[in-house]
Amino acid sequence: MDKRKVIPSLRSLADQERATAKKARASWQMFTIMAEFIEATEYLSEIRPAVSIYGSARLKPDSEYYQLAKQIARKVSDAGFAVISGGGPGIMEAANQGAHAGKSPSVGLNIELPHEQSGNQWQDISLRFRHFFTRKVTFVKNSDAVIVMPGGFGTLDELAEVLTLIQTNKSRKVPIILVGSQFWKGLLDWFRSALVPMGLINPEDIDLMQVIDDPDQVLEAVLKFYEDSGEEGEKERPARVESDDDDRMFYL
Repeated sequence: MDKRKVIPSLRSLADQERATAKKARASWQMFTIMAEFIEATEYLSEIRPAVSIYGSARLKPDSEYYQLAKQIARKVSDAGFAVISGGGPGIMEAANQGAHAGKSPSVGLNIELPHEQSGNQWQDISLRFRHFFTRKVTFVKNSDAVIVMPGGFGTLDELAEVLTLIQTNKSRKVPIILVGSQFWKGLLDWFRSALVPMGLINPEDIDLMQVIDDPDQVLEAVLKFYEDSGEEGEKERPARVESDDDDRMFYL
């Protein structure tokens, strides 16, 4: 017996006004998604190499991790890497501030959230997103390394996204560096004691991540990865922001 459920299409709806309104909303959403991808590509295609720094929006400037993120961002910026953050407060602000003081561009991929209503002032390039997933794609597409500071659900989501894409070969392998050994210890121990024994991940998947606390060693790990992988030419290409006026800030 055929028990398939009959689901009406928009074309079969008796209320044509309702059907038209639904199609219009869906079409407009698709256009906004396309526009975000196009503009992000236009503004970020020439900033490579770049390092993304993830972390909590709730950590204040007096936090040791805020200061550590600022130091790391300054070092990678002076080494020729643009720095990409989420553009908000906390660790994102620290990353942009450190990069802004360095030699390479400071980039913010901003999105409006309940706890972070405005972007920080340290962005040379400021992109604004309405859709979370287009923002996440932009992060991954433009990152030659990922540095993950302590954070909450959003930071864990971004870390899991990068790990999944690399683990499944949907994205190229890049260094993933966790900063804050005490903070990450419990999570990594759980990976080893729960996920690996059940076969939910492979033991070598843990090796996709490095735990490093010292800013100089973070930079060394990024540089070593590209020296060992033979992609040094990409690493050495300078990143610059070109502008026709004195204002270094770009808004989309």
